[in-house]
Amino acid sequence: MKTMKYFWMLCAALVAFGSTSCKNDDDEGSQTAPMTISKVFLENINDTVNKDREVEFARLGQLIRLEGAGFKGLKKILINGYETYFNNALMTDNNVWVTLNANTPVDKADESVRNTITLIKDGTQLVYPFIIRAAAPTITSCDNTLPKPGEVVTVYGTNLQETTKLTLPGGVEVTSGIVNDEEGKFYSFTMPAGVTQSGSITSEGANGTAVTPAYFNEFRTYITDFDGNGGLGTWSATYATEDLVDDPLGTGRGKVAMLVPNVKLNAGGLDKGANSLLWATAGDKAGEDNWSRMFEVVPASTNAADVAIQFDIYCPEPWDLSGQLEISLQNNLSNYGYGSGCTKYSSQYMNTATVWVPWFNAADGSHAPFTTGERWQTITIPMTAFGNYDPAEAPEVTFQKICEDRLAGSYSNFLFLFVNADLEDEALGVKYESKQFTQKIYIDNLRVVPTAAVTVSDF
Repeated sequence: MKTMKYFWMLCAALVAFGSTSCKNDDDEGSQTAPMTISKVFLENINDTVNKDREVEFARLGQLIRLEGAGFKGLKKILINGYETYFNNALMTDNNVWVTLNANTPVDKADESVRNTITLIKDGTQLVYPFIIRAAAPTITSCDNTLPKPGEVVTVYGTNLQETTKLTLPGGVEVTSGIVNDEEGKFYSFTMPAGVTQSGSITSEGANGTAVTPAYFNEFRTYITDFDGNGGLGTWSATYATEDLVDDPLGTGRGKVAMLVPNVKLNAGGLDKGANSLLWATAGDKAGEDNWSRMFEVVPASTNAADVAIQFDIYCPEPWDLSGQLEISLQNNLSNYGYGSGCTKYSSQYMNTATVWVPWFNAADGSHAPFTTGERWQTITIPMTAFGNYDPAEAPEVTFQKICEDRLAGSYSNFLFLFVNADLEDEALGVKYESKQFTQKIYIDNLRVVPTAAVTVSDF
């Protein structure tokens, strides 16, 4: 009895949407009666204002309502040629509800049926043009974010198929030369000349619009570029401007730093177990090392999870098994390398360091050579990777707190160095013994960037 009561309640509800019948059997002649679709509605239960909204497209997984006439006797619904289940007990002559199956082909649908809804009876059918999209495209990362004209930029994400138009900061449009991944995992393009503003890349493709975080072409938040922005500190523990070299690829980046400078490589390289000297900023608390100057780009209230350090790296030869890049937001290191105390949260000490080891997989302990080939590549390290900003221990840290911590330290120099210690992870049961290091690896354009994801609404 409860089942029948529920059925008639549904019928009553459908009448409110313009239902003309709740019969299960077809009336005579319904199989040949013509069908029309006048509108398509999205049944958006998460929208408290517009639960039933007219739309011009829909995405896989969404429930839509077809409004029209002549639906009585409907036998099949094909979406992009894919037979899709519908409950004919909840259908009326004027309304049909159908959920777009996640297995429905989109970009791989045959061109003859792509972006169509086909309604089929025994004696007639209707093909209705309607845009079907996969889930909304998303952006996960961008490489590189501070490109020179002529360099390739690759944007990674999901559902980025058939990207046909890009809008760069300042309104510069790219509509040709865009390379698309068939699976929608990335698109790439060549950086044009004339892009002088910073912000996001907006892409338009088969599944809609996607927007990168607002860090493209952004260098107002520089830490140092070794060309005058962000002066270097010089003391007995540091390398100096004479240790800088010209960009070996001639891209226009000017002077760049080497993780192990030529003065050390020419002497045989960095010994196993040894650390390089420091590359450090000047520590000017009243000037460039006061990061509150960046609040215009990265608001003070921004959570640490939405802020990152970015830098460009050129690593022409495979780097594997030995060597680590240690970065500290201030000059207070007392221990070094992967797993060291300065890289971990502490309630007693101000730990603001992290270690980046691109050849080591911290998830399973495996290793694989890292190289950028003959190009510069952008690396993004979230602020949450730095010691006391671990979100598991301090989830509410803001960018303002990070800036205040730097200024409260005895030495606010930002620094990085090459650590050639053994890498050991007891939890994973792995240990990689270091060896003499003689590779050339180049670093440039260290900066702070906002990384908050940008959500694009369909409406």
